[in-house]
Amino acid sequence: MTMAADLSPLALLSVAEMAAADTATIAAGTPGIALMEKAGRAVADAVTRRIRPGQSVLVLCGPGNNGGDGFVAARLLAERGCRITLALAGERAALKGDAALAAQAWSGPVAAVERLEPARYDLVVDALFGAGLNRAISGELAALVDRVNAAGRTVVCVDVPSGVHGDTGLADGPAIRADETVTFFRLKPGHLLHPGRALCGVVTLADIGIAPEAVFAPGGIAPLTFRNASDLWRSHWPDHRADVHKYARGAVAIAAGGLSGVGAPRLGARAALRIGAGLAAIICQPEALAVHAARGPDALMQRAAADPAAFEAMLSSGKIDTLLIGPALGLDEEARSWVAAALRSDRPCVFDADALTLIGAERPAFTDLLQRRAGPAVLTPHEGEFKRLIAGDTGFEPERGKLERARRAARLLGAVVVLKGPDTVIAAPDGRAAINGTGSPALATAGSGDVLGGIVAGLLAQKMPAFEAACAAVWLHGRAGEERGMGLIADDLPEALPGLLAELRR
Repeated sequence: MTMAADLSPLALLSVAEMAAADTATIAAGTPGIALMEKAGRAVADAVTRRIRPGQSVLVLCGPGNNGGDGFVAARLLAERGCRITLALAGERAALKGDAALAAQAWSGPVAAVERLEPARYDLVVDALFGAGLNRAISGELAALVDRVNAAGRTVVCVDVPSGVHGDTGLADGPAIRADETVTFFRLKPGHLLHPGRALCGVVTLADIGIAPEAVFAPGGIAPLTFRNASDLWRSHWPDHRADVHKYARGAVAIAAGGLSGVGAPRLGARAALRIGAGLAAIICQPEALAVHAARGPDALMQRAAADPAAFEAMLSSGKIDTLLIGPALGLDEEARSWVAAALRSDRPCVFDADALTLIGAERPAFTDLLQRRAGPAVLTPHEGEFKRLIAGDTGFEPERGKLERARRAARLLGAVVVLKGPDTVIAAPDGRAAINGTGSPALATAGSGDVLGGIVAGLLAQKMPAFEAACAAVWLHGRAGEERGMGLIADDLPEALPGLLAELRR
């Protein structure tokens, strides 16, 4: 898949893809040591912004190219008047390639890492290990990491905090906790995935001379992972002309079931309307009709489905553009039949909450229906629901990381998967994935996920493709949480959408 040039800034490169970018740039005529010099300078610049000349800096260098960046940074900081202590994990004679060249240019002493006391310095530079570390830090280096974290000093990390894997954001053992992380050319997934995201501190992206047009040209790197931002989906945003009418903006149905819960589906319906759907209707069992009708708002309609056959007839009537099913649906036989009908329909569907539990419980029959359905499907599980969806399947072990698990599930189920959390991942069956950066702890409140499902459904009804609709919904949902802040309740989130839509228009 060829990536559009305007998506290049949003690309997240795996460790292997970043290595390929380096290799392509060197092959095109830029010496590796020139890239290392620029990387080290970017690190030195970050340190210089944080300290005064004459202050003390401990530079911890590892045995690879990350250590080479550290040697360059140490040399430049010494030239700028900082008092530098450089410590190397390993033997200087064992350094190879560009790292060896960078070490040759350092004229100062090289200390061993044993018995260093980071608390004696004003700032620590972590250039121990890069993003490709595939083992836990152990022994004396693990003790050093613990001392750095306990010292309470400002820490600037090179590429990723040592101990964090760039592809997954996971740390198998101890990891450095940074105030700032300086990385190069493009972010990696581990900068946005927890716990790496929390360990990185402020992430500074530095240009070191790698040309995007050379790397992302046909036949080169074709990244499929992106940072979720409006440029990722803006070209698919609904464009309503002056003569648009409510039916053209799409009709969303929310399957509400019985009396077990009326609030959750109504949150989804309200969100669908606020995001721009022309119509939204609650479909419920007859005994719940009066309760829904009494709750308002007046713009929201109600329809009764006396049995599963009636529900299925509504889906096939042509009057519903998108279905949201799951919030407060229930787990009884009636609910199971409604989910089965949704899976058999060709309408775009958002499956959430109880619908996800039922799909997981009725495997493989329901997952087979999901894979074969003609219309697009978006699944929005949190971690608990996700485990039930893929229970018994291999390849979803936690150590594979959230990005890979979401991507595998999307391929397995033939649907867009929104694996929710503070680092929500959106994955499509074709391999594309996005990691979200918006949001707030305020979103950890009852009903927040129901609102997200409604936003996705509302955008699907307006003919956005499923992956882009899911990405846009997650981004807007996170921004709504940021706007309203702590103290919000789920009812506040749809009301934040009009202001955010106005921002997008500007």
